[in-house]
Amino acid sequence: MYKMIQVVGTSPKSMSQAIENAIENLGETAYWFEVVEQRGAIAENKVKEFQVKINVGVKMD
Repeated sequence: MYKMIQVVGTSPKSMSQAIENAIENLGETAYWFEVVEQRGAIAENKVKEFQVKINVGVKMD
């Protein structure tokens, strides 16, 4: 059986790195993910941070 959790990953480099950061910092083994939302932060007319909200499937104990 699996459960779905929602997390937000961030990165100053890219959306894909933000996804990887979110999954790496879960503390659980992820089996799949779905991108729910993409956004970013801007400072001085430049992209400061990429932010990605994802649903992640993890196995229940």
